[in-house]
Amino acid sequence: VLLYVVIIAICLITLYPYFVTVCTALKSRAEIFSMNGTIFPVEAIWSNFTDVWKLAPMSNYMMNSIVIAGGSTLLAMVCGIPAAYALSRMKFKGQTAFLGFVIVSQMFAPVVLLIGIYKVMMAFHLTNSIIGLIFINAAFNQAFAIWLLRGTFISISPEMEQAATVDGCGKVSALIRILLPVAAPGIVTALIFVFINAWNEYTVALTLISTDVLKPLTVGITIFNGYNMVEWQYLFASSLFATVPVIILFV
Repeated sequence: VLLYVVIIAICLITLYPYFVTVCTALKSRAEIFSMNGTIFPVEAIWSNFTDVWKLAPMSNYMMNSIVIAGGSTLLAMVCGIPAAYALSRMKFKGQTAFLGFVIVSQMFAPVVLLIGIYKVMMAFHLTNSIIGLIFINAAFNQAFAIWLLRGTFISISPEMEQAATVDGCGKVSALIRILLPVAAPGIVTALIFVFINAWNEYTVALTLISTDVLKPLTVGITIFNGYNMVEWQYLFASSLFATVPVIILFV
């Protein structure tokens, strides 16, 4: 009983911000700024969810985020799986140093390297470009993908690949036909985390993207954060839309 009480309490604490988000998204502007307001809306304004699509190019923002997060995830996995396989199955000079470099790269947040990132993107003419954001997000999530996948591959017995080799498979064929299906849970875990990190990225996108139609959802919804007033009902409604792709991916 105590275990379930603790679990329910943790779930309530975790879900409370989402509950507040839903309640605020259903309120009118007058009720949000009312001195006598409560968490629950007096009257649910469902039109807030349709108004955000009329007041802002939400479909463009959503599609940009899907392309950026999806492209970054695909690129990170295409590079991360062979790297993790090599680090788990092969021995080569500089392996320890490379692993250390992978760890060190996790110490730097994108905001620390923002000036350098901007100069590099300028040099390659990738500012104000979705392709540039895909490369940056893939790069910053690459180390995490490599480490997670390396641990997954290490936990799989090498005898399975050796048996596949006896049956006529080469290294690449054994990796694709034997190792990847067995490592599917670890690969999906890495994929989800890389996708979420790329989906939630804000600072680099805010710095590099200036054209409104190219903004991802995290930057685009700030259109409701005006100079004189914040449209909280629209900001929270659009934030709920931003969680839908991540929820679908988890499911």
